[in-house]
Amino acid sequence: MNPLQALLQYGQSVWLDYIRRSLITSGELQRLVDSDGLRGITSNPAIFEKAITGSTDYADDLKALKGRKDMDPKSLYESLAIPDIQAAADVLWPVYEKTNGRDGFVSLEVSPYLARDTQATIEEARRLWRAVGRDNVMIKVPGTPEGIPAIKLLIGEGINVNVTLLFSQQTYERVVEAYIAGLETRAVRGGDLSRVASVASFFVSRIDTAIDALAAARLKIATSATERSLLQRIIGKIAIANAKLTYQRYKALFRGTRWEALARKGAQTQRVLWASTSTKNPNYRDVIYVEELIGPDTVNTMPPSTLEAFRDHGRPRASLEEDLGGAQDTMEALEQAGISMKEVTDRLVDDGVRLFAEPFEKLLSAVDRQ
Repeated sequence: MNPLQALLQYGQSVWLDYIRRSLITSGELQRLVDSDGLRGITSNPAIFEKAITGSTDYADDLKALKGRKDMDPKSLYESLAIPDIQAAADVLWPVYEKTNGRDGFVSLEVSPYLARDTQATIEEARRLWRAVGRDNVMIKVPGTPEGIPAIKLLIGEGINVNVTLLFSQQTYERVVEAYIAGLETRAVRGGDLSRVASVASFFVSRIDTAIDALAAARLKIATSATERSLLQRIIGKIAIANAKLTYQRYKALFRGTRWEALARKGAQTQRVLWASTSTKNPNYRDVIYVEELIGPDTVNTMPPSTLEAFRDHGRPRASLEEDLGGAQDTMEALEQAGISMKEVTDRLVDDGVRLFAEPFEKLLSAVDRQ
């Protein structure tokens, strides 16, 4: 069996972290759905920047938009991106229907410039939700301190949310609380809970990249065998250990009387979505962040290269709950080594906002020049 399709047997949905117009118009997206069991798409400003400025897919539209004085660069960008989101959502609509609203989603991100502004995030998410006009779209909202109250409000209004830029278990728990509280608000208002969907996008490989760099620098100056041993134990291990323990929090948070009251009204759990699953270190297996995080009620969104690699030589197994004691020991070794997970994850959030803002700025500049 195709290894990608086999993931469904373990309860994991495969989404694609990529979009461009020719993916849809060529029939490739439909082929991925039919042949690989693809169940969703995620996008971000960097993906759209590469698609629009790095291909000829949008040449005709760009020519048609040239000289539109009534549209600012952001409006011009959205006039290109939103039709792609709509078209992809239409391809995935049968998946949405077949899975009763569990899969079949396409994600569109609010401007990264709004990551620290709660009210502006809410307003833009509402506007994008209305503009796309598809029940199977998710609006991506960053899990920043300012984003979390926006998530609660949007869920309460019945807007599907993909919570992005999650790195720590502590932030993840706050996001789940916002989701559950939003559902409770909607329930009090008499709203339908069964079609409100959300995922918590937990970033993986970026954690190893950051911590490996810190550990390698510390190894160069380590003076004791104990310190060297601790540092060697954590290299290449923290991202997966952190993800495994986060999944255990998912299982704990979506049980008990509070959640069961919502589930009886049709509420769905907010699945953990593994993001940043491409392997950055060439010394690591190119599908490690897929193979080691396979479990029920999860999503893995993969860039095309990782999707193709896993299709070619992925080895599916129920890995997500293997050696949980070892995962806990790994996180304790990190603390013993004197590396603060909180400081690392806080920096990764700031870096993530900046990294998504840079291509967004390039994209707006490129569109403005047309």
